[in-house]
Amino acid sequence: MPTVKLLIGGQFVDSTSTQWREVINPATQQVLARVPFATTQELDAAVDSAKQAFKTWRKTSIGVRARIFLKYQQLIREHMKELAAILTAEQGKTLPDAEGDIFRGLEVVEHAANIGTLQMGELANNVATGVDTYTLLQPLGVCAGITPFNFPAMIPLWMFPMAIATGNTFVLKPSEQDPMVTMRLVELALEAGVPAGVLNVVHGGENIVNGICDHPDIKAVSFVGSTKVGTHVYRRATLAGKRAQCMMGAKNHAVVLPDANREQTINNLIGAAFGAAGQRCMAASTLVLVGESRAWLPELVEKSKKLKLSAGTEPGTDVGPVVSCGALERINGLIERGILEGAKLELDGRAPKVAGYENGNFVGPTIFSGVKPGMSVYEQEIFGPVLVVLEAASLDEAIDLINTNPNGNGVALFTQSGAAARRFQEEIDIGQVGINVPIPVPVPLFSFTGSRASKLGDLGPYGKQVILFYTQTKTVTQRWFDDSTLSVGVNTTISLR
Repeated sequence: MPTVKLLIGGQFVDSTSTQWREVINPATQQVLARVPFATTQELDAAVDSAKQAFKTWRKTSIGVRARIFLKYQQLIREHMKELAAILTAEQGKTLPDAEGDIFRGLEVVEHAANIGTLQMGELANNVATGVDTYTLLQPLGVCAGITPFNFPAMIPLWMFPMAIATGNTFVLKPSEQDPMVTMRLVELALEAGVPAGVLNVVHGGENIVNGICDHPDIKAVSFVGSTKVGTHVYRRATLAGKRAQCMMGAKNHAVVLPDANREQTINNLIGAAFGAAGQRCMAASTLVLVGESRAWLPELVEKSKKLKLSAGTEPGTDVGPVVSCGALERINGLIERGILEGAKLELDGRAPKVAGYENGNFVGPTIFSGVKPGMSVYEQEIFGPVLVVLEAASLDEAIDLINTNPNGNGVALFTQSGAAARRFQEEIDIGQVGINVPIPVPVPLFSFTGSRASKLGDLGPYGKQVILFYTQTKTVTQRWFDDSTLSVGVNTTISLR
């Protein structure tokens, strides 16, 4: 049985842990590998390795750092098919979606290669007589990242490239459910030239998470995952004096106005709701049909029935398995609760027959109508291929409904009215807005800007905001004297003149 290694001080090492977990193919239940829950001593060794490497890495020139990430993005492109195959085997998403997962992370790597312009400070000349002021964006030290199962390539690539490019060193804790593609990406990072100790990896569960939050030598923690765990991480890390950014759960709404392009909108909704088996924090899992657009529901249901459910490796598959037996049980349980609470089950995806993959963790596209606030299927993030449909009489009613929901990751509006779109984007209290775009995750030139209960911390991952998260702004005010400078005597006032 293959075992997943730790990365400490540039070496892939076997854990001495007595606690292990199996990595399982969700389509077949085949055991792919065993992953250790690292010991406290192994976490300490990883952090110490990063701390020692920081002494020299922080002084490495921006040009050297940039060239490493130029090489790294090239290696990721060259190994795209291999990486996608690993990801699909352990996580379940289709091969094309796995490549998309990797590509969205690759975009951040490319952004990291532009660190020379991203990490520039500011300068003001002669702010007072003979006085200049400028800022330096200096690295913090050892940073850490805790990543989820649903994007085992993209989310790690959101974190360690930008942290390392800005001069920090890093300790990464991937999801213990699907760490293999993450480890292959780490191998490629070392091949690209990331020095020993600059990037370290430990695996584990609650104990390692708490250890990262508590460790005195870790200066910042980045997290993506569930609201429950993210809230815990933010509170514990900040209590220990660390910077923290936590991207958490969501209930993303898609609002459809009657003037929207019908076919294009329905196709977009189906893809955004059921792609990746609904296991996206940005999935459009909640549909609000406004006015006459409620008549579109039968067509939405009929098109959803035609999606192909199978293993992610099978050609033409639209929806793969969910990640684990536990996830399948939870999703089916929430579907049952939706029925009991009075929602109408328009399409039932439970217990599908998938030829050749009878043991897989499959649930097909599922659609509820007549959903109301207060129902479990509306209040909870299902994290499966389940779309809940609500109705609103007007755009204003839809905006009020969404703004009442505590989550704020993303929202979308489908319309051909510029006036409606402008009012929506101004009045909606959600951090990321799509206009005729179902999943409005910005490219890395911008920052991921989830809000409210979906995010803790002021600064988001990647983009300009993450430069501020991973650096300390130092302001220098200086004056130089020469022999021609005339002394004006002692000045006890606060101003510089």
